[in-house]
Amino acid sequence: MKLRIAIQKSGRLNEDSLDILKNCGVSIDNGKDQLKASARNFPMEVFYLRNGDIPQYLKDGVVDIAIIGENVLFEKGEGITVAEKLGFSKCKVSMAIPKGKQYTSFKDFEGKRIATSYPNTVNKFLEQNGVKADIHLINGSVEIAPNIGLADAICDIVSSGSTLFKNNLKEVEVLLKSEAVLAVSPKIDNERKVILDKLLFRIQSVLKARQSKYVLMNVPNDSLDTILTILPGMRSPTVLPLAEEGWSSVHTVINKDTFWEVIDELKQAGAEGILVCPIEKMVL
Repeated sequence: MKLRIAIQKSGRLNEDSLDILKNCGVSIDNGKDQLKASARNFPMEVFYLRNGDIPQYLKDGVVDIAIIGENVLFEKGEGITVAEKLGFSKCKVSMAIPKGKQYTSFKDFEGKRIATSYPNTVNKFLEQNGVKADIHLINGSVEIAPNIGLADAICDIVSSGSTLFKNNLKEVEVLLKSEAVLAVSPKIDNERKVILDKLLFRIQSVLKARQSKYVLMNVPNDSLDTILTILPGMRSPTVLPLAEEGWSSVHTVINKDTFWEVIDELKQAGAEGILVCPIEKMVL
């Protein structure tokens, strides 16, 4: 019995997906241009598929799980559950119009022509806002539509915004924010759910490690109580006496989102010789 996982056939999401599986200790034997490969040391088969096809494979039960963008699930994946958000391949699905046009609210799209590769997503938001517009379905190069007179606005993925800028467009509405997720087929059986739970445990350990930094510092003992109130450790910081009398070594874990703020507080409270180390895994 093997857990069948789908990942994007090529591109950045493919690389990030393989990277997180590798960090979970899953070694995949995949040759060039293979569409299916097996893991050497974990009961898993990997299917390399077109991103837009993955939701249907999940619905049909051809694959049990997939690493896919939330934006694709929102567009095509009704009824598919998300087991874990993975924190990479972040982007937005946004509405954009020519730079020279003024914009006040979603009502400005009333009666307009909107070019997009995400017709279901656009229609959902049009309905929510009570707006009627003409949807033009385009697969690829959506940004050029207003320049050639095909549309008044577009809806597409936005990462850095550089593509919009190059095509003289500006972002005016964010319909949804997206990142890679681990999606689960509604037809997954109980035996494969057991394997999925093992994989999820590994993924969560890797994600926790990516969000954290291991910190060691030297602290004068008369500042120890103050330092310990600042530190957010997993349970309780580790405190060890140094060879030099009156000093201790303090070890803890700090979330990377608040890292610099905490470091500033530690320095002001008297911490010295602060060392920061990456964490490979966190098994809690």
